[in-house]
Amino acid sequence: EAQNAPGPHDLILEFVKDEQDSAFRDDAAALLSWIRKPDTAKPTGVFLCGNPSALANVYDPETLSHLDQVLDLSRAVIGKDGLEDNRALLSRAEYVFSTWGMPSLTEEEIETYLPRLKAVFYAAGSVQAFARPFLNRGIRVFSAWAANGIPVAEYTVAQIVLAGKGFFQGLRIQSREGRAAGRAYNDTFPCNYRVKVGILGAGMIGSLVCRMLQAYDLDVLVYDPFASDEKLAALGAKRAALGEIFSQCQTISCHIANLPATVGMLTYEHFSQMKPNATFINTGRGAQVVEPDLIRALREAPGRTALLDVTMPEPSEPDSPLWTMENVFLTPHIAGSMGREVARMGAFMAEEYRRISAGEPPRWEVTPKMLETMA
Repeated sequence: EAQNAPGPHDLILEFVKDEQDSAFRDDAAALLSWIRKPDTAKPTGVFLCGNPSALANVYDPETLSHLDQVLDLSRAVIGKDGLEDNRALLSRAEYVFSTWGMPSLTEEEIETYLPRLKAVFYAAGSVQAFARPFLNRGIRVFSAWAANGIPVAEYTVAQIVLAGKGFFQGLRIQSREGRAAGRAYNDTFPCNYRVKVGILGAGMIGSLVCRMLQAYDLDVLVYDPFASDEKLAALGAKRAALGEIFSQCQTISCHIANLPATVGMLTYEHFSQMKPNATFINTGRGAQVVEPDLIRALREAPGRTALLDVTMPEPSEPDSPLWTMENVFLTPHIAGSMGREVARMGAFMAEEYRRISAGEPPRWEVTPKMLETMA
């Protein structure tokens, strides 16, 4: 286990029985057999991350084993404060592997500490916080945003189906007022047959939600100015304006990219058009929602429901009405990868490295142009 664990191994204690130095020599030989030495026949890789525990979960033993077959991958986990102490190791590195906790480096720091670097493999979602300096220096960046999007899409589709039945408020009403009252509320819903569902944003996650919804008899409307007609047709969706989605859809799910141009774009103008028992879901980012406007619309029509996995700020302020409103359901940002799901992202990046090293086209490369619209 020590051999496979990320992080440096600085100390070995040897206990020799009856001062028999032959036992020590035998054990030393065994230890030397697995102590990592630079393999000049393989490309070199390092872990650059300020969160060693997250990294250990993301790059599980199976993924590490795959990487070891094709890389001389150091087990040291280097954070921003360890750049100078690990300068010799970093100077040889051709590939960086990371996850949540990836430090943001300047172009000068990259030139100083990572002069041979060819690519960064980020086993998590958004690369907005660190990617540009690497891309500016011609270093390729790959992200497991697609892997991280899978549990978000699964979570969202589950909420859409339950929301279509009036599950969330119906459960609270039944607990508070009894079974008959809960059922009466549920009976106001058209449920999940030929009912309109709105998807805001057809990026990676929004598109995956649309694909999953093709298994249901739902009419999917999408708002995304950047999505082509061909893409929407392939997703089984129809293009719609924001006003059309908020006024016609029983359930609306937000997957809008978190960009300066999208901050505060969902206002009272939109929320006030929701049906009296419509549901708004947000598993994207909270910054796109003007929360006082959402709260106002929910108070005006208590049959409306908000399912918020993200807010702005996050978590919400202690005195925010969102905590106590009966038609608001706050979850602690759990839609993304959790538990064993995080290992999928490491596996995605190991496979992406295999593809480029074999001369195959990559699947999840990030380009400067993509940063203009992606989350």
